[in-house]
Amino acid sequence: MTKESKPDRLRQMGALNPKPESVRAPWFREAGFFDPLDLVQVKYEMLRHAREDGTNKADAAALFGLSRQTYYQAEAAFERDGMSGLLPRTRGPKSAHKLTGEVMRLVEEHLDANGQLQARSLADLVHARLGISVHPRSIERAVARKKKR
Repeated sequence: MTKESKPDRLRQMGALNPKPESVRAPWFREAGFFDPLDLVQVKYEMLRHAREDGTNKADAAALFGLSRQTYYQAEAAFERDGMSGLLPRTRGPKSAHKLTGEVMRLVEEHLDANGQLQARSLADLVHARLGISVHPRSIERAVARKKKR
């Protein structure tokens, strides 16, 4: 049984710094506690450096190989959620959240007799009957997923 390396674990979490060579802070260059591969640690130290050491935000971001925009996003996330705010998050909806059971029943009832899919007209029907705006491509994917089962 092989033990996963730290970079592998960071990659799985989405916390692997894509540009570790851009981190110029001297304490990250020496082997030891500070790891330029760990994006969460890099962001935290960037914020700490600006707050505690009095470095301006743009210089702190540059020292850690990050953009000013990333600095401000990290700062807001840290103020809102603390350390967990610096952890990576997946963007966007996590599922086809509009395609509830009610929506899918309506879609299935109105498929053509031979199972042909008219996604645009089905999306219009869902909007007219249920007041839910669903993209036709979302309906196509949902029907295709259901056929695979």
